[in-house]
Amino acid sequence: MDSTLDRFAQPRRELAVAHPSGKLVCVACAHRCKLADGARGVCLVRGRSGDALTVPWGYTAGVAIDPIEKKPFFHLLPGARALSFGMLGCDLHCAYCQNWFTSQTLRDPRAGGEVEPTDPETLVAAAIARHCEVVTSTYNEPLITSEWAHDVFVQAREAGLVTTFVSNGHATSEVLDYLAPVMDAYKVDLKSFSPKTYAALGGKLQAVLDTIAGLAARGIWVEVVTLIVPGLNDAPEELREIASFLASVSPDIPWHVTAFHPDYKMTGPPATPVRTLIEAADAGRRAGLRFVYAGNLSGRVGDLEDTHCPSCGTTLIRRSGFTVYEARVTAEGTCPSCGGAIPGRWNSRSQGAGLSRSRNNRATAAGV
Repeated sequence: MDSTLDRFAQPRRELAVAHPSGKLVCVACAHRCKLADGARGVCLVRGRSGDALTVPWGYTAGVAIDPIEKKPFFHLLPGARALSFGMLGCDLHCAYCQNWFTSQTLRDPRAGGEVEPTDPETLVAAAIARHCEVVTSTYNEPLITSEWAHDVFVQAREAGLVTTFVSNGHATSEVLDYLAPVMDAYKVDLKSFSPKTYAALGGKLQAVLDTIAGLAARGIWVEVVTLIVPGLNDAPEELREIASFLASVSPDIPWHVTAFHPDYKMTGPPATPVRTLIEAADAGRRAGLRFVYAGNLSGRVGDLEDTHCPSCGTTLIRRSGFTVYEARVTAEGTCPSCGGAIPGRWNSRSQGAGLSRSRNNRATAAGV
């Protein structure tokens, strides 16, 4: 690991599992790296020293205030400000990564980022000072820095803030159990429904499917994004399979189908056509999903940026890009026209409201 980051490596044991061979298994992500003393994991930022893992702690490689819609969360405090923080590294190596400058720092010599020492109290104080209702671990892959996010989230919850992950979802049951007590919402990138495609990206499809079901079963609000890349995952059958899987977990999971644009090492495929997003959204609705959105082509996808009541069709939230123009969901999480329940979280913790209970929150892992 880069010597600069060695200063920020903290010994931790929460996500270390002893192996009969004498190695330690890191369960922060689905690679489950078996580490001898001094070894590094696939992510290159987690390793072993003695009887503990050395994990990233005490710095950020990027902090910004974003609208919650940028994450994207569409059923979580519409219009809220989210203090977003990231570190360095990732357990995957997607050729089209839009945050490669931080996620691929230790793999790609062109990447790199300055780090800033900080602590959980400072981040939470900054969120409060800037009138944020949410803190979000994002930019790089937050699973590989789970201990850091956990400690920030403990402080954030004490301050009445909502806590969220923006992640590839390549998780383990152990890390979800570790995060669940301090986690409100989790956005998962479901990149494909092909094990072969996932293997090329450095991961396992089944691990991500298990994560989506596991989040719902644990009562963590989950929204799913699929970036549709022409020639990679845009086949109608694959999009139908994704939609059917999500509906089997819960029809209340919001599915965001978003447009690809050439980036990083993937500059050959064209940008995603509007037609493809609309057809993907139609597939989602036919599969039984009640909330399907199209992103990255603001103003060109009709009403697919808006939230509608699935019972009466009333437009509840009008959006364009990351801007909310109207939000009509009641404080109790219902449609003002028909009284139907709208799953999500519509009030902050400081207002004393929890997640609206729905089939999303109660879903089991059936069908995975």
